[in-house]
Amino acid sequence: MRTPPRNRIALMLLVLCGAACTAQAADSTMAPHHASAIVHKPATRVITLAPHLTELVFAAGAGNKIVATVISSDYPAAARDIPRIGNGLNISVEQVIALKPDLVLAWQPSGPAQTLAPTLATLHIPLVYIAPKRLADIPKAILKLGRLLGTGPLAQHEAGRLQRRIAALTKQYASLRPVSVFIEVGTAPLYTIGRDPLINDALRVCAGKNVYAHAVLAAPQISAENVLAAKPDVIITSATQTGGLGERQAYWSRLQLPAALLHHIYAINPDELFRPGPRLIDASEELCRDLSHARAGH
Repeated sequence: MRTPPRNRIALMLLVLCGAACTAQAADSTMAPHHASAIVHKPATRVITLAPHLTELVFAAGAGNKIVATVISSDYPAAARDIPRIGNGLNISVEQVIALKPDLVLAWQPSGPAQTLAPTLATLHIPLVYIAPKRLADIPKAILKLGRLLGTGPLAQHEAGRLQRRIAALTKQYASLRPVSVFIEVGTAPLYTIGRDPLINDALRVCAGKNVYAHAVLAAPQISAENVLAAKPDVIITSATQTGGLGERQAYWSRLQLPAALLHHIYAINPDELFRPGPRLIDASEELCRDLSHARAGH
């Protein structure tokens, strides 16, 4: 059965919002939910409750230690063979207990993590949150996972590689003229990225500015008229979520949005751009190239 459109939007927003969606989110990049979250020795049986956590564990060189994850974890390819214990909204407590994890990784203290927390506390199973808020937090999270999982050298190598790429982007684009950006998340209804610190940090690195950065929500619903009034220099859309770049180009061109008329509309893989994991660095490099292309007036 196909997921109804509104349910797909709801699930996607859960993935997009991150810590900005809830005042209860952890303040630090990685924070324990209870006292037993202290890990005294490298974990060997890990459960990840979000797809970006799976990607981060693989990046830290410990993908083989993941014993279960959520349905949406599909990268890297090896992640597709990991047993599933639920989705981003619901989780099987019984399955989690049966798998005997010695570390559970979560995104924020709501949903599955909130469901699991009392049981994990009783069993003294560490529950650790990883919620990057800046690009620089991604390699830091990989280093932390390397320490938690006993894969320090591998994690250091990958974290160093990502840190160098972030530094290169920052240096290359820091002095360029800022351009205003509208990020199109969903089309029916129309959603955008608002007060999401991580995505806005990626834009900042590229000398871009989100026209909805000051919205109250991390992923607000908006109207086409509102976008026309904002007059962004660039549109970033998701070809896979919106039916193709050509369709979105035609839509905004019909509405006479200047960015579309100038062909300053670009598509980026949503899993790369919206998951707070290592591939966000790839997406940021692509984003910077797109903004430079528009900045040059091509």
